[in-house]
Amino acid sequence: MNLKDVLRYSVAAMLVLAAGCTHYYRVSDPAGTRLYYTTDIDKTDTGAIKIKDQKTGAEVTLQSSEVKEISQDEYEAALKGKSPKP
Repeated sequence: MNLKDVLRYSVAAMLVLAAGCTHYYRVSDPAGTRLYYTTDIDKTDTGAIKIKDQKTGAEVTLQSSEVKEISQDEYEAALKGKSPKP
């Protein structure tokens, strides 16, 4: 195995690992009236969170929120507007 092959396999392995590390979140406002779906949550200096809602594309900042990690199936179903498979 030459250096070129080692590099190819290394890059392929890193891509597989990176793909398996995605987390999916459902975020709600304090009243529970709005639901947001995201894979990335940023905390601000003030304690608020900033997200990009993947359903609408909106950038959202919430001072108070409930964050729940969900399955990929739940996440994808929510983005399509369907209930997840049981």
